[in-house]
Amino acid sequence: MSDQPSSSAAKRPAKRPAKPHRRPQKDPVRFLAFEALRAVDERDAYANLVLPPLLKKARAKGNFDERDAALATELVYGTLRRQGTYDAVIRACIDRPLREVDPPVLDVLALGAHQLLGTRIPTHAAVSASVELARVVLGEGRAKFVNAVLRKISKQDLDAWVEQVAPPYDDDAEEHLSVVHSHPRWIVSALWDALGGGRAGIEDLLEADNERPEVTLVARPGRSTADELLDVLGEDSGLPGRWSPYAVRLAEGGEPGAIGAVHEGRAGVQDEGSQLVAIALANAPVDGRDERWLDGCAGPGGKAAMLAGLAAQRGAALLAAEKQPHRARLVERALVGNPGPYQVIAADGLNPPWLPGSFDRVLMDVPCSGLGALRRRPEARWRRRPEDLEGFAPLQRGLLREALNAVRVGGVVGYATCSPHLAETRIVVDDVLKGRGGHAPVEVEWIDARPLMPGVPALGDGPDVQLWPHMHGTDAMYLALLRRTA
Repeated sequence: MSDQPSSSAAKRPAKRPAKPHRRPQKDPVRFLAFEALRAVDERDAYANLVLPPLLKKARAKGNFDERDAALATELVYGTLRRQGTYDAVIRACIDRPLREVDPPVLDVLALGAHQLLGTRIPTHAAVSASVELARVVLGEGRAKFVNAVLRKISKQDLDAWVEQVAPPYDDDAEEHLSVVHSHPRWIVSALWDALGGGRAGIEDLLEADNERPEVTLVARPGRSTADELLDVLGEDSGLPGRWSPYAVRLAEGGEPGAIGAVHEGRAGVQDEGSQLVAIALANAPVDGRDERWLDGCAGPGGKAAMLAGLAAQRGAALLAAEKQPHRARLVERALVGNPGPYQVIAADGLNPPWLPGSFDRVLMDVPCSGLGALRRRPEARWRRRPEDLEGFAPLQRGLLREALNAVRVGGVVGYATCSPHLAETRIVVDDVLKGRGGHAPVEVEWIDARPLMPGVPALGDGPDVQLWPHMHGTDAMYLALLRRTA
């Protein structure tokens, strides 16, 4: 028998060696961003609470620098802000309803879509990094699905995709704005009603909601000054506030906790709109004495800290009340070191322990939908539902009635909320004053809040005030000032 191979065996191609299995490589930045998105989705967590401890843990392990932290932050917040637009694009690239795609897969796809459509990351890097993340957190099979979808997305830029997936403005204006600017339709409608005007104004507002907000510091009265903070920060890192004399704007990338006054509690992080509300209440004219102030919904303590400092400068005392004990502890922490007398208690503003007519000034910053802070909490737009406002309504009206009951004749009540929704602002005040819902009407006179915010433009016809992100660079805070007359 011949030792030579047969002619058929000689023609058979040699077998290629099997490709060695490559273990997926964990990208710490994208893995951290995925963890944050899963926490937001699974636990109804807020990104601004979830992300800092994840970043701190990553830094502690080493090999995770400030650039990594900045990218992870952009991936999380950018994905959450543009989720509605990215969902519409992803929906156009798959052959099943979006609800049938597992949420972790959607998170990886949305992260990839943001890198492709919302950042300057090169296309090949965005796709390969997202597929590698999918291999780590989803497995090989679903990573192939992610790869196929992202390659379809990468064929067009954001403008082309929006033109494809959004209905024309003339056919359905609200749905067009909803897809283009990534807000639920009902929120677009509600904001448009509150804002009034035409297309330009609502587009400016929705665009402002999708911008990264500045970090604004507050120099707590009697404990620090804006000049002190500016001196510490220097010209490259700090800018004066636009409207509040206590505000300092932090340059991008600045770390508030590294500032001595913030670390010591003499200053804090507080939106300028929130500062303006506290200042306006403190400066509203009262008839007679001005000795006892109340913050009836004080948690987590930003406005209470301002009011306590302003009260101390006039020899007045603040009582800060907060229903939730853990939030009351946050208020206590914010007020430590205040130069004048104050007290913090855990108490329900609907069933207060104080006597009627006990206070000269009362702030009632009521719980609300938070639609005024969508820049800071972008996930709230996807979490809230129209019916949520029905749940807040009786609480808001009850708290305002109790605030008016707590103030003496001649004293002032400030009703505030971080929402521009008419159902949480002017309608609440009108209902309480006119006694709708079976309650007695309340005798008050309106105080024009506009002169109490000097230099702030575009405050409307008054007497109440609505601030706007696109007009004032603040959260959309609302304030009504009422003086008790009988």
